[in-house]
Amino acid sequence: MTDWLELCRAAVADVDAVLERLPTRAEREPVVGAGEGGDETTAIDQAAEEAIIARIRESAGAIVSEEVGRVGGSTLPLVVVDPIDGSLNAKRGIPFFSISIAVAEGETMDDVVFGFVHDFGSREEWTARRGEGAWLDGEQLGAVRPKEQVEILSFEATRTSLVAQEAPKVADLAHRLRIMGSLALSLCHLAAGRVDAVCSLKPARSVDIAAAQLLCIEVGLALDLFDVEEPFGAAPLDLEQRSRVVAAGTPEVCRRIAGALSA
Repeated sequence: MTDWLELCRAAVADVDAVLERLPTRAEREPVVGAGEGGDETTAIDQAAEEAIIARIRESAGAIVSEEVGRVGGSTLPLVVVDPIDGSLNAKRGIPFFSISIAVAEGETMDDVVFGFVHDFGSREEWTARRGEGAWLDGEQLGAVRPKEQVEILSFEATRTSLVAQEAPKVADLAHRLRIMGSLALSLCHLAAGRVDAVCSLKPARSVDIAAAQLLCIEVGLALDLFDVEEPFGAAPLDLEQRSRVVAAGTPEVCRRIAGALSA
């Protein structure tokens, strides 16, 4: 039986080696192609993905990753990878970016059974196992919950124009905004009660959220893909479906934020 935690930790070491090999912006940010997810592939994205896939290929049935798309057909387990979540931060040397790996026994969010997110800046390790709980560096999460009166709302996937357009809509719902640059890490911070809600202003894909959403689910938080009609748990683990995502301590808070941003 695969020890996914140890395998993910080995993948972190592989990406650390990539970061050492490509230490500066000049080496990390050149565009080397276009990923299957539709975004530009930079040198750091490609190198990190190649290292991770080489590490997990033998244990994974199939892999969905941001740059190469899906490899391995329909065999399970399905491993969903975001090699560098927060790649702009990584390229510019801002220490807030992560590796995100989810292991699923099926094709939807509800099928994710293990989630792993590693912060390359703080070196914090976030993990979750379906039905067992979520942890930060081995300490169980859930005792500290997000506030229902939103003090801190974390926006992600943002451009200046989107912030200017959308921030006024939540002015009466959130006291302060944070824009940190990694959706996976922002969802982890929500699971730890560090922020009170998270919203991606740009449609997200499964690779962006598959691992971190499990931490939120395991501590009893609410998530919604508010651009699609299906329940969150039915969302496919692919690169085709895209939706803005909102997460908070309760479904009601999610509804209020999603409603404001959809107006």
